[in-house]
Amino acid sequence: MRLRICIGVLSMLVFGNAFALNLKSEAFDNKGYIPQKYTCTGKDVSPPLQWDGVPSGVKSFALICDDPDAPIGVWVHWVIFNISANITNLEEGVLPKNLASKGIISGINDFGKIGYGGPCPPSGLAHRYFFKLYALDSFLPLKEGIVKQQVLSAMDGHIIAQAELIGLFSR
Repeated sequence: MRLRICIGVLSMLVFGNAFALNLKSEAFDNKGYIPQKYTCTGKDVSPPLQWDGVPSGVKSFALICDDPDAPIGVWVHWVIFNISANITNLEEGVLPKNLASKGIISGINDFGKIGYGGPCPPSGLAHRYFFKLYALDSFLPLKEGIVKQQVLSAMDGHIIAQAELIGLFSR
């Protein structure tokens, strides 16, 4: 009995933060279809995102959206970071200049642009779009226009928790 209690407490200590952070959107459910409005066949604006369950010690967030089903490998759609810990949502259609006014820095996507580039798969089966939110214990010393891998490298050792929202889209 005592061993079970110790394992339960250890489990909460080790895994507690891993499951606390929650990322969602009012535009689509997790593993649901992303509305056309947020894709290259629509207005191509970023979807609204909200998060909660922020663990203590968080200084900033980073958000990366990518498509692991792209024919040429993982395709990056959005990279933003240095989102202050007091921000818990992003409005629909946020632009890099609006984000910058809040201290949020935008990276470059695989379309070669700064900011959000919506789902735009070839016709066929649905692709998965992973919106990954990272809760960090620091701000990242990076400038606008960097790529996903540079953000991932800078985050190494600073991730307190992470959450994921998966959207689907096909043409």
